[in-house]
Amino acid sequence: MKLAMIGFGQAGGKIVDKFLEYDDRTGSGIVRSAVAVNTAKADLMGLDRIPQENRVLIGQSRVKGHGVGADNELGAEIAEEDIDEVQGAIDAIPVHEVDAFLIVAGMGGGTGSGGAPVLAKHLKRIYTEPVYGLGVLPGSDEGGIYTLNAARSFQTFVREVDNLMVFDNDSWRQSGESVESGYAEINDEIVRRFGILFGAGEINQGDEVAESVVDSSEIINTLSGGGVSTVGYAREEVDKTGSDDGGLLSRFTGGDEPEIDTAHTTNRITSLVRKAALGRLTLPCEIEGSERALLVLSGPPQHLNRKGIERGRKWLEEQTGSMEVRGGDYPVPESNFVASVILLAGVSNVPRIKELQQVAIEAQDNIEDIRSESEENLESLVEDDEDELEPLF
Repeated sequence: MKLAMIGFGQAGGKIVDKFLEYDDRTGSGIVRSAVAVNTAKADLMGLDRIPQENRVLIGQSRVKGHGVGADNELGAEIAEEDIDEVQGAIDAIPVHEVDAFLIVAGMGGGTGSGGAPVLAKHLKRIYTEPVYGLGVLPGSDEGGIYTLNAARSFQTFVREVDNLMVFDNDSWRQSGESVESGYAEINDEIVRRFGILFGAGEINQGDEVAESVVDSSEIINTLSGGGVSTVGYAREEVDKTGSDDGGLLSRFTGGDEPEIDTAHTTNRITSLVRKAALGRLTLPCEIEGSERALLVLSGPPQHLNRKGIERGRKWLEEQTGSMEVRGGDYPVPESNFVASVILLAGVSNVPRIKELQQVAIEAQDNIEDIRSESEENLESLVEDDEDELEPLF
């Protein structure tokens, strides 16, 4: 699937930068064009791979390149005011060559959480291609203002995109881990999962042909209908020499290309499907009730088979209760792993979102109380007891 990726804010720009690195390393060809938008000049300068001409600094007349300081209302206002500058970079994208737009943003800060929904609304008004969001939720230890930003941004972003794929930092940060190293690992995890998903059908496979092709239309159909999506991932290393615990069949077959035991391959695939669905999702949720699902298996072609994929797909149907479960594979001959990626779309039983909203409501109430108390304290400080002084105006 070929995407025009727009990283909005610091986190969004870094993740899109990481997608470009993934493309270079794997030859996936996912990112047809990449743009970074920010109110902070330093954040744009810190990117490695997004072309200079595609780095858009907005809000210069208001914040002078210093960012919006976690004020996502200001971030949204600046995005509205400077949308033509963003559109100028998007105009250079060969839209006829992309399958969709993907706006990537951290939802706890100011620029991305405020600006990403504004850009999504703008793109949907102009283009017929789907506009997706990839939103990153802040950890619960990042503070009330970031939680409040995320809750408000989530509520807005999900309504403006064709589908919002979510990654929850709270589920991935390791205890005792530094913020910088933690975010670097989280970004790697985001790109690994979504890279395999969006890379299906785009890998240069040479003469290898997938038994059950996954292409961009399968992804688009799974994401259609809006709502929130999460992604599961599991992988297992394989022995490409053909031994690989292959059982009796692999031991007694001769030839230059040892055959892999079909039953073993099928069992591995179904096991990986279960691990991907029931392990750590990008947004933890109950998979029952998911409206749609897509299963993608990647790896060396001799370790993939239709029977395993079909069995995994049927298991997903049973677990989700959905009749819209698609599945397929794409061979990656040089890979040392078989990987299973599951996209669950239209999820609704998400405790983390409800928790986020509750914490945000409490933070909002606290902020209003603090502001009110602050005004009263200021009044008591500046007013003289006898009311003898007069202000200038």
